[in-house]
Amino acid sequence: MSEEKKQQLIEPFYTETEESVLSKLGSNREGLSDAEAAKRLAEYGENQLDEGKKKTLFSKFLDQFKDLMIIILLVAAVVSGIMGDHVEAIMIVVVVFLMAIFGVVQEAKAEQAIDALKDMSTPNANVLRNGNAKVIKSTEIVPGDIVLLEAGDVIPADIRLLEANSLKIEEAALTGESVPVEKNIEVLSDADTGIGDRLNMGYMNSNVTYGRGIGVVTGTGMNTEVGKIASMLAQADETNTPLKENLNQLGKWLTYAILAICVIMFVVGMMGGNKSWVDMLLTSVSLAVAAIPEGLPAIVTIVLALGTQIMAKRNALVRKLPAVETLGSTDIICSDKTGTLTVNQMTVEQLFTNNQVVAADQAMPADNMTLKVMNYCNDTKFSAEGTLIGDPTETALVKYGLNKGFDVREFVANEPRVAEVPFDSDRKLMSTIHQLADGRYLVTTKGAPDELLKRTISYDVNGEIKPMDDAERSLILTTNTTLAKQALRVLAMAYKFVDEVPTELESDVVENNLTFAGLVGMIDPERKEAAEAVRVAKEAGIRPIMITGDHRDTAEAIAARLGIITEGQHEAVITGAELNELSDEAFAKVVPNYSVYARVSPEHKVRIVKAWQAEGKVVAMTGDGVNDAPALKTADIGIGMGITGTEVSKGASDMVLADDNFSTIVVAVEEGRKVFSNIQKTIQYLLAANLGEVLTLFIATLLKWDTLLPVHLLWINVVTDTFPAIALGLEPAEKDVMKQKPRGRNSNFFSGGVLSSIIYQGILEAGITLGVYWSALKWPAHTALDAAQKAAAAADGLSMEQAIYNLQHGDALTMAYATLALIQLFHAFNVKSVHGSLFKVGAFRNKTFNYAVILSFVLLAATIVIPGFNDLFQVTHLDTYQWVIVLCASISIIPIVEIVKFFQRKALNK
Repeated sequence: MSEEKKQQLIEPFYTETEESVLSKLGSNREGLSDAEAAKRLAEYGENQLDEGKKKTLFSKFLDQFKDLMIIILLVAAVVSGIMGDHVEAIMIVVVVFLMAIFGVVQEAKAEQAIDALKDMSTPNANVLRNGNAKVIKSTEIVPGDIVLLEAGDVIPADIRLLEANSLKIEEAALTGESVPVEKNIEVLSDADTGIGDRLNMGYMNSNVTYGRGIGVVTGTGMNTEVGKIASMLAQADETNTPLKENLNQLGKWLTYAILAICVIMFVVGMMGGNKSWVDMLLTSVSLAVAAIPEGLPAIVTIVLALGTQIMAKRNALVRKLPAVETLGSTDIICSDKTGTLTVNQMTVEQLFTNNQVVAADQAMPADNMTLKVMNYCNDTKFSAEGTLIGDPTETALVKYGLNKGFDVREFVANEPRVAEVPFDSDRKLMSTIHQLADGRYLVTTKGAPDELLKRTISYDVNGEIKPMDDAERSLILTTNTTLAKQALRVLAMAYKFVDEVPTELESDVVENNLTFAGLVGMIDPERKEAAEAVRVAKEAGIRPIMITGDHRDTAEAIAARLGIITEGQHEAVITGAELNELSDEAFAKVVPNYSVYARVSPEHKVRIVKAWQAEGKVVAMTGDGVNDAPALKTADIGIGMGITGTEVSKGASDMVLADDNFSTIVVAVEEGRKVFSNIQKTIQYLLAANLGEVLTLFIATLLKWDTLLPVHLLWINVVTDTFPAIALGLEPAEKDVMKQKPRGRNSNFFSGGVLSSIIYQGILEAGITLGVYWSALKWPAHTALDAAQKAAAAADGLSMEQAIYNLQHGDALTMAYATLALIQLFHAFNVKSVHGSLFKVGAFRNKTFNYAVILSFVLLAATIVIPGFNDLFQVTHLDTYQWVIVLCASISIIPIVEIVKFFQRKALNK
């Protein structure tokens, strides 16, 4: 399509007259000819959304290897292979490839948002071609087509209305406003009018709920409002989650540390002069490989996957693994109002009848005239299944009647409708006439209170008809104002009895001399659990933000009822029009001032999310409509609704709430915080262990001691690092996890005292291990050889002194190996909480952890006590005395760390 044609289709047709619109679109009231339509179809293309470029399966697989930690692991695998550690090299490669495959599977549906938008297109449409009405496929609609609309239709493209007969269109998926919009054909003057206020337009995929209309197509496919959203989705950059940022940061930190270790180790070794440069190079690289926590990415993946399973059982379905942790770091939850915080269903909440305001849950007798009028003066239909079809306001009235035992079908069967005066936007009233058994007729009227009051001459109080006076009129208007301030949509009910059906069904004839019956206040109510969820979120330091297409007053009232703002906090509310007047820079300065956004468009939602992200906040966005999709994709974590949500919003989300329950988000936040905490514990455990190993070898090299062999490091990393580390990922949440403030975007895995803990605990592990090695040499358990040992020494040609030294050195090496491994197992108990006492968090409440520690101990002991294994690992049997030394030294890390934690808590409390 040419740029000129595209420009024509994005003009503000709502500001132009019918003649101007038809002229610019080259159309007329008779519609296009088949030939012209075919020509335009070739020129503009089919009325469907572009699929966009899709990544191949192979490219998605390659993307998994862009992570820095993965690259480091692959380098480590190559180095291990060169050095002859083929088992470790193979293990690393297998883990990396399994993680890549798992990542591709998890993200396979990440690009379905555009497809979902395309699938929402209507299959057929009623148009005028050659002056005749015909049904065509919606994909064949072209600009300039004349479309015929009736209640129940889905609008196939963006149209400028030419006729609107009591036409109401529900646009919640685009605007977020739950109440259908009453349409007209009046020309608008402001080109900046928001979508929700363009009353002479209809938009693709919105629903006609009432009346009839005719319109001319102004945009198709990607040139519709829905198409603009599709373009925004296609162009939106994937936001890096805090978890990815933290892992990348950790990867860089480890890279620098490992390179430094290699250089320092090589230089120190060469200065010692007891090894060749080749041996020192291999030793340095071996130490660097030992410093890499090979299992960390796999363990993080496992912990996240386990988190998704737990959350799925609690109705939070995670589509992308990092989303589990991201929600736990959320500072801001930007929530769509309609269908998320509210039920997306108009509901009767209060009535003013018999001169009293009554709640909707109070009993209501069937002969109450307010109840009768609201059901009689109503165009709601019943489907074969018994569901209500029609305008949401009218279905709410009928549903209220059904709840009170007033089945309108039974009553109307005896008192049928014989005439009506349809709703008209000018007079804001509607009337029906019903034949009664006594030969008279009942006229029922509902509409705007101020308009209806002008036509009343009396009012009904418990069946007693009293003349209307100024006092009563004032009471009614005051009550109407009170209800309206509560964001209730108020309708008035009135009636009269006549002897015959008027010959002229005109408003002036039918709608006069009425008896006022009552007022009905309706609202799309907040979800019962939403207010509690908001309270808990605030307690957890999370700020809830409401974003809606509804009017300012409605949004403010609902937000106050939910506790998002306080009553009368008007300054915390801003509209889309006011937001348009602010530049991005100006908005960034004032964004903390606002908690409620009313009458907003999709572009506004993205601006709001980005403004908070610019403040360094981690932003979650909930939503269910098409209009939410761009913001869902832009946010750090998008949360879609599983029941009421469109496929578009689900496709753009990182997580979907299966029960549409806002409180489920709070559950997910708790799980997310627990997941991060457990990953942090795992990192603390692994890096403290690896630091202990590195320092042990480094200091031993300085002292020219031969302590640990590569096979020892490999076995310790495989056994003691893997099983307890995975089990730490299953630790239950700490009691105060939802009382803490969010970590935010600037936090990382080393925040909250973790880095200092890693350093001092790694030093402690190395110190205890080297202390055991030194004491074993200083006070050896064997000072002489038995007969068998003497014979073996003689066979090997060793002197008795050399044989004794080898035996003592073997004992010291074995004790150091056992100590370093066991000290890590005991230290795993310490990291159950960074600062909390082990005895308060529950040392043994995680059964999986208990079994993991036992299994690791058995696998370690097997290398020492089982004949054959000790030769393979070049270790010796230890006697009871030596095991006691090893166990006492290893377990000492628990009381030492407990003492440090005690003083840390004292310092934090100050």
